[in-house]
Amino acid sequence: MEMVDSIDSTASAGKSLPTELLVFSLGDEAYGIDILKVQEIRGYDAVTRIARAPEFIKGVINLRGDIVPIVDLRLKFGIGEASYGPFTVVIILNLLHRTVGVVVDGVSDVIQLGADAIHPAPQFGTAVDVSYILGLASAGDSMVIVVDIANLMSSGEMGLMDAALNSVQA
Repeated sequence: MEMVDSIDSTASAGKSLPTELLVFSLGDEAYGIDILKVQEIRGYDAVTRIARAPEFIKGVINLRGDIVPIVDLRLKFGIGEASYGPFTVVIILNLLHRTVGVVVDGVSDVIQLGADAIHPAPQFGTAVDVSYILGLASAGDSMVIVVDIANLMSSGEMGLMDAALNSVQA
């Protein structure tokens, strides 16, 4: 019931569930994020590695004068080895006035959802951290895992959004 409470509290806190998702792939799974958080989609390019950063933080890029951290979601989610090919893309996100890029295997679609289209994720107890999952949505014959990308990027181990969160709360 934790996820239902999370979804209900998200809606009651003035944050609505996304109604339009950018769908991307990581391995064989489809994930979706709120399209309103997407700034642009770019091909994967070389990054400048940062010493002692966790493996899933690939480094930074210079995006028109802004230094943007790049996170590989395949590595973050523990979905096998990351391989970069012609379909690998970086989704540039604007989260809490901070720009962050996420590397994904590919972008497939933009889908629109009805108000009741996102179903709560099943509970796994402490075995699986579902705090960044808003729920599951049907897209044709497959399921899309709806990710709360702002929550994921602001998690303690990421440390990417601390400055942005502090400036919004001040």
